Amino acid sequence: MAETFTLTVTSDELELLVDALEADLEGYVEAAQEARGSGSGGDVEMFKDAALNIQKLLSRLQDMLPE
Repeated sequence: MAETFTLTVTSDELELLVDALEADLEGYVEAAQEARGSGSGGDVEMFKDAALNIQKLLSRLQDMLPE
């Protein structure tokens, strides 16, 4: 199991993290599409896995955002 950490952030910092992860996620989705178009199957899987991991973390952080 992965090591866990406790981190205290402000709501503004949390929003910054969410924004950064959303941009990062878009980049990996686009990279997967480009790799698919060029026939790079290994790269497609790598980018899809990265996007999935980012999406999981992003969802957890979005749940923490104040209403």
